[in-house]
Amino acid sequence: MADQEDILHLIDDTGPEPQAGSQRKWKVAVIDDDHAVHEGTRFALGDYNLNGQTLEILSAYSAAEGRELMRDHPDIAAVLLDVIMETDSAGLDLVEYIRNDIKNETVRIILRTGQPGQAPERRVIVDYDINDYKAKTELTADKLFTSLTASLRSYQQLERMVQTRRGLEIIIDAASTLYDFKSMQRLAEGVLTQIASLLNVDCAGILVLRDGGDVGDRFSVLAGSGCYSRFIGSAGPEALDQDLCAMVKAAFQRRKHDFHNQRSALYIRTGSGREVVVLLEAARELSDTDKSLVEIFGSRLSIAFDNVILYQQLHEANTQLEDRVMERTRALTSANRRLSAQWLRLQRANAFKNEVLGTVAHDLKNPLGVILGRTEMLNELIGAASPKENVLGQVTHIRDAAGRLTSMVDHLISDAMADAFDITIRREQVDVAGLVTDVVEGNQPSAVNKQQAMTVSTPDKLLTMCDSDRIREAIDNLISNAIKYSPVGGKIVVAVSHEDGNALIRVTDEGAGLSPEDLGRLFGRFQRLSAKPTGGESSTGLGLSIVKRIIDMHGGQVTAESSGPGTGSSFMIALPIATA
Repeated sequence: MADQEDILHLIDDTGPEPQAGSQRKWKVAVIDDDHAVHEGTRFALGDYNLNGQTLEILSAYSAAEGRELMRDHPDIAAVLLDVIMETDSAGLDLVEYIRNDIKNETVRIILRTGQPGQAPERRVIVDYDINDYKAKTELTADKLFTSLTASLRSYQQLERMVQTRRGLEIIIDAASTLYDFKSMQRLAEGVLTQIASLLNVDCAGILVLRDGGDVGDRFSVLAGSGCYSRFIGSAGPEALDQDLCAMVKAAFQRRKHDFHNQRSALYIRTGSGREVVVLLEAARELSDTDKSLVEIFGSRLSIAFDNVILYQQLHEANTQLEDRVMERTRALTSANRRLSAQWLRLQRANAFKNEVLGTVAHDLKNPLGVILGRTEMLNELIGAASPKENVLGQVTHIRDAAGRLTSMVDHLISDAMADAFDITIRREQVDVAGLVTDVVEGNQPSAVNKQQAMTVSTPDKLLTMCDSDRIREAIDNLISNAIKYSPVGGKIVVAVSHEDGNALIRVTDEGAGLSPEDLGRLFGRFQRLSAKPTGGESSTGLGLSIVKRIIDMHGGQVTAESSGPGTGSSFMIALPIATA
């Protein structure tokens, strides 16, 4: 039996239990097979208060019940444990179970024994992980208060250390996770998830981003959780509730963390000038440890956000570089095609050159030899005063040889023109009326030689977008053809007009005209028409095909009209008018 100083046994607690408060309570387990000990402990600690927290006393009346109690309540702060219960070592065995089996290292264990001799204090303190050892005879109310207070303070410090270690481990693990995110949206969602894990509490929150270039209160909500998920993707103060908007604005203005009872605002500024506010609403008030961990976590987020921003900039730069490489590749491919085409043209030109040289060396040698030989004979005949018939015979041979030579030259020119039929144009603003007038004046001597009358009528000015050299070549082809196929003393009319948004150039002659067969194949290459030049001029058969090619490349049309052989013909070019 305990002596009269052990008030735990002398005072009988018959009063009602105190009402449980809403604040957090210290959990204390009383494990003893003596019911009087439980009642006395409750009475002695009925008004206990530490840091504003009262006690929640849990009871177990055997070591077996104690095991179950400790499994069900891992947050018990202190245990008042009897050594001798079912067996002489039941309490010590329970200590082994708490420390080794369920791995609870934070709970403070105070051993109480009514027979201290059976469990010597020094051996128990050394061999078992306990925090205090008291005999029931010496554990008065004051000593119980002192011993329990020391244990609870020790438990509080250990709990903070455990929370801090757990929080730091989460922060370290989160760093590698958050740094792997490549989009701002995924990073924002990860931040909210990691903060909830860090605080070990269900919480709602939003993450708000404001770029350095944003003016005033403009910001965007990148992520939300819980009841705040409805704000995801919204932008601007008007998108949030009034109280939330006020907290976000205040955080941006103060530029520091702000912790309230259940709502907290975490402010982050990145190295690139962007600002982030994380607004949290937790089910409990954050402890000092929670606040410190949140601040440490927030200091690491700046790097994570800048990492995402740099990744996005790098991705954009890579995309631009890829686009430039693709564009340059297309340009090089196009250049290679042009070079290949030029190489083919050069090969054809080189082959043509070899052909020309071979022709000059072989085919032209014979008529030139005839001309030279006959010229020598003609000189001899003239020196010997030979009869006129002999001289005229030599002249006839020379003329025939020269004709063959001219025909060969015509064929060489035709082949050269066929090889150079790949035409390109360079557009510029041209007064087509003045251009036609120049071409007509340039062809007047040829018309005068055939006693032909050539007239021209044009407006003062008519602008088109074209290649002046190529259009001059096309008009010159039509006018020279009109002179070539019109009879001596014939009439040629050249007219320029503006009709339906086109500049019309019409060349009309009184020549041999065109048959229906001629009209069907008029603009083909190497086409010989039924009409023949009236002055013995030569024709390659390429002129009209080149005209059509030039006009087609300008987006225009060239047409021909004739009522039939002997009625003359009319050629017309239509070119789009240049817009203002």
